[in-house]
Amino acid sequence: MNMKRLILCSLFMLSAIVSFAQQLFTSKGVVVDETGETVIGATVQIVGDNKLITVTDTEGRFTLGNVKPGSKMEISYVGMKTFSGIARPEMKVTLVNDNSTLDEIVVTAFGEQKRSAFTGSAAIVDSKKMEQKQLNNVMSSLKGEAAGVQIIDNSGEPGATPAIRVRGFSSISAGQSPLIIVDGAPYDGGWNNINPADVASVTVLKDASSTALYGARGANGVIMVTTKRAQAGNARITVDMKWGANTRIKRDYETISDPAEYYEYYYKALYNYQLNGLGLTPAQAMVEANKQLLSPPNEGGLGYQIFTIPDGEYLIGADGRINPHATLGHVFNYNGKEYMVTPDNWERLGFRHGARKQYDISLTGGSDKMQYYLSLGYLDNEGIAYNSDFNRITVRAKADYEALKWLRVGTNVNFSRTKYHSITSDDNGLFYQINNMAPIYPAFIRDGAGNIMTDENGPMYDYGDGSLIGYARPILPNNNPLQENKLNTSSSKNNMYSFFGYADIMPIDGLKITLNGTLTSYDSRGTDATQPFYGYSRTAYPTGFVSRSSDQTYSYNFQQLVNYHHDFGHHHMEILLGHEFYRSRYENLFGTKTGMASYFTNQTLAGAIKLDKTGESGNSAYESEGFFGRGQYDYDQKYFGSISYRRDASSRFDPDHRWGNFYSLGGAWIITKEKFMKSLRWLNMLKLKASFGQQGNDNIGDFHYIDTYSIVNNNGKVALVLNEKGNPDITWETNNNFNIGFDFELFNSRLRGSVEYFYKKTTDMLCFVEAPNSAGYKGSYDNIGDMVNKGLEVDLSATVLKKKNISWDVNVNATTYKNEIAKLADALKADLVVDGHPGYVSGDRLYAEGLPLYTWYIRRYAGLSEEGKSMWYYTDNDGNLQKTDVYGNATYYNCGSPHPDLYGGFGTTLSAYGFDLSVSFSYSLGGKAYDFGYASLMGVPIGTSGGCAIHRDALNAWSADNPTSDIPRWQYNDPNTVSTSDRFLVSGSYLTLQSINFGYTLPDNWIQRIGLSGIRVYLAADNVYYWSKRKGFDPRGSFYGSSSTADYSPTRTVSAGIKLTF
Repeated sequence: MNMKRLILCSLFMLSAIVSFAQQLFTSKGVVVDETGETVIGATVQIVGDNKLITVTDTEGRFTLGNVKPGSKMEISYVGMKTFSGIARPEMKVTLVNDNSTLDEIVVTAFGEQKRSAFTGSAAIVDSKKMEQKQLNNVMSSLKGEAAGVQIIDNSGEPGATPAIRVRGFSSISAGQSPLIIVDGAPYDGGWNNINPADVASVTVLKDASSTALYGARGANGVIMVTTKRAQAGNARITVDMKWGANTRIKRDYETISDPAEYYEYYYKALYNYQLNGLGLTPAQAMVEANKQLLSPPNEGGLGYQIFTIPDGEYLIGADGRINPHATLGHVFNYNGKEYMVTPDNWERLGFRHGARKQYDISLTGGSDKMQYYLSLGYLDNEGIAYNSDFNRITVRAKADYEALKWLRVGTNVNFSRTKYHSITSDDNGLFYQINNMAPIYPAFIRDGAGNIMTDENGPMYDYGDGSLIGYARPILPNNNPLQENKLNTSSSKNNMYSFFGYADIMPIDGLKITLNGTLTSYDSRGTDATQPFYGYSRTAYPTGFVSRSSDQTYSYNFQQLVNYHHDFGHHHMEILLGHEFYRSRYENLFGTKTGMASYFTNQTLAGAIKLDKTGESGNSAYESEGFFGRGQYDYDQKYFGSISYRRDASSRFDPDHRWGNFYSLGGAWIITKEKFMKSLRWLNMLKLKASFGQQGNDNIGDFHYIDTYSIVNNNGKVALVLNEKGNPDITWETNNNFNIGFDFELFNSRLRGSVEYFYKKTTDMLCFVEAPNSAGYKGSYDNIGDMVNKGLEVDLSATVLKKKNISWDVNVNATTYKNEIAKLADALKADLVVDGHPGYVSGDRLYAEGLPLYTWYIRRYAGLSEEGKSMWYYTDNDGNLQKTDVYGNATYYNCGSPHPDLYGGFGTTLSAYGFDLSVSFSYSLGGKAYDFGYASLMGVPIGTSGGCAIHRDALNAWSADNPTSDIPRWQYNDPNTVSTSDRFLVSGSYLTLQSINFGYTLPDNWIQRIGLSGIRVYLAADNVYYWSKRKGFDPRGSFYGSSSTADYSPTRTVSAGIKLTF
């Protein structure tokens, strides 16, 4: 019996030993660097087991025994990135230099790739760079950071979003904005609804190899926004808090700001007119000019006398200077009451230091089976102008769960609540008035003692209409945005919900089937109310005006993906097959009423009695569907190839022209892995790459392939009016894209970069062709031509210094490109040929074959006549260049392109002993921009249009004593002195100090005592300053070389913050 027990126990122990032996294995391998050379002395360790550790031998080999299946192995070596992966019996591991970008992950269409295997063109901005900036929206992170990407801020208003172009312009009428993808799905929720603190990276895909799988919508580039992923491990909490202020960048035009000097120079224009235009004597001209100077606007005067002068004396003396006895502030009697007029500082009254507060908190953690990420963000951003602000609350929840070994599911839910208050930014708005009005006008109504008067709405403001004090101003009468911005309402409240879910099914090794879907709903409620108390509004809406609107965008996107990858020997292949369906719908409802019961307390439609208008506008429905596939192959991580194809359908075309076929081919060769390159030890990596493909563009709006009508009331009966003639033959714009370049790393990867040449040709360009007035409709769309963009991109970064406690990096990128309209339809070029270029004109722009898009087509300034009058060029019947002082007789000419010759950005990051400093710049060189602001400040007063601000350059105007000046004489009523011509075309070059971030990270041994794992305190400044051709001129607000002094001014933000990690 005892023998049997002994035998049974022995067999049991033996089986256990055998079973245990089967579970353990020996891991053997070799470690090499990027060039294939063996790495000697690398540390190889099984994570969590201090006994399983070794180093590589003289041949780079290692052996570790008794390794459990599924164990995590780490291989590290000084100066190289640590490898982390699952231990296997046979391994070959390539360690890359710590500065190398080969292991950088590129987010691509429907997946990810290592940069080493990527055959396309992409620019990446990661979360580290984003944290160095104060971002209201995530797209602003690209400014100056991505070669080939232009970012334009059209407005500095809180909540405003930038416009983006990737590698130039691709169309005349079709949309040119890139496709935005968030976590793999097209995004319709508004850029401002993404909290930048939730974003892990922004990747810009620029060539066909990387964008062709998006088919219909990839022609203008694709921007991939990837939010932060859930991380396994102990819970990690991050809290980031910022407090700061928004201020106006003080870089105004150099105008005459002293009221006395302004009166003197305005008088000079009137005096010259009386003397030279009307032929009066100097004494007579002085008297008449003084009278006209203070006369009402309808007599050519300024309307306001703000100086007190002794009886019987004139404001301006015979010497053209202000009366030395004049005192600022004028008391007068009007309708039996005494008032005082004195100028106010409108800029000080209209602008403020707006507070900015931002709080972000995130929580991430989980196990090997389930990981989670939760975040909450809050932003309160006041504008530099009163009554303009932006407020946002965001919530994001992400979770990934391994339900079974072959099934992984996850979700990503995002909610955003935003509120806007905005002000008017047009020729009746605050910015236009402050930038263009003379420094002599009061903002308030004052009594005879100089006290600001009040009424039921607070301080009484001067609207310059003469109704209260009898004084009227010629510029912007019936208008005072200082008060109107307080009383008027322009607000919106917006809710965005986005839900993403996926399931990864892995039935066999190497095969993954992904099913995912995204639902997005964006709702906006707007309220606009116009006060009935003062100025123009009192006349137009004496009982008040209220408008309410409701906008909804609802979209969903579903994808089914099959991805298979397989390794055999040195070969690796990957195949992707997929289907995608996308639908978007936009609806708008609005209503307006007058006759408000209580303006301040009930700004609703129910609170008004007289219906003004109701309706729907801009409603649209869009669908697209695509079937696609991609194949990728590499041999020994040395030779790479990719091919993709997509067949797409768009609801924006007639069923007979709805489907389009798009494809791409790409290849790359890491040449430094060849044996013949081994001797070049200073060259760590050189990769050659090239791609070609086609993408489509259907971004012209909906229903243009069918006739559309407006429903009108015809004597109480329903009638239809043709709005647009449909064209059933319109089809895709096709973008043919070729890209070739190389990536490199030198000197132990201390110097890294890429150089790429691109050639993009758009064929069948979509354009709206206007119909003649006699046709009875606006026009129709047609495929009318071709356009070419070609250029060169350079992206460089260098680690200048790297020590144990000190590192210094610099980076620079530059892009140069040429845009050209290659072909136009015959109907568009029948009537005009400019310098051998047939085309057509729209406004002040020329669209012609062989010329860039948006070419300036205006008159050319020819200097001054002997009398100091403006002159312009014209071409006579014999083709000779002549001059004329009659503006209408001048000829229009090609006056240049608005596109820059070179643009990009540069910056540096320095860290030492816990301190860190980062500085970034963006720049643009060349291109012609029109300085409309300067032109408006250089004009002489004409007729009743006076009271405008005057640039100090006008003080140097032509006169008999200053005959060499090229500025027209300063004489009232001289026509066309500032009419559109190349006189006001200037270089569009600029340099922007984009951001500065200075911080200090406290040592670990300090903060661990209080239970924290990290504390960083910092100061940050964004949009710090800019330099341009002329002080006051800001060319950064347009791709087309336009400018405006009515737009909301650019804003500088300075903040202090603290980031805590638990």
